[in-house]
Amino acid sequence: MTDKPSVLFVCVHNAGKSQLAAGLMTDLAGDAIDVHSAGTVPGTEVNAEAAGSLAELGIDITAEQPKAITEERVRAVDVVVVLGREAQVEPVEGTRVERWDTVEPSEQGIEGMERMRLVRDDIAARVRELADRLRA
Repeated sequence: MTDKPSVLFVCVHNAGKSQLAAGLMTDLAGDAIDVHSAGTVPGTEVNAEAAGSLAELGIDITAEQPKAITEERVRAVDVVVVLGREAQVEPVEGTRVERWDTVEPSEQGIEGMERMRLVRDDIAARVRELADRLRA
């Protein structure tokens, strides 16, 4: 363990929301915060619209691959952030778990890149707030 704060972003497939959060946090915090992401049922590739929405901000996550959550990954970080309503993470002593009930524009019929931009922007605001807390 280092003195550097660390975070693990988790969603079901580690293809969309958790990858968005990790990319945004890495871009915002640089190497000041150790950033990881994982999925409870990892997909096979990063969601192209998620990657595209970050590319619009100059953030490239195309080299990322979905990874499985493990107890070791959870124990290795200060904070686990579970994005959305579907993923479940068992609490581990010594690690704080937060749930971000992110916006879901598809519930209002908004799909495609418009949906992904709204999700990205919601997550970006939450990432900024978390970065401030972790650096404090």
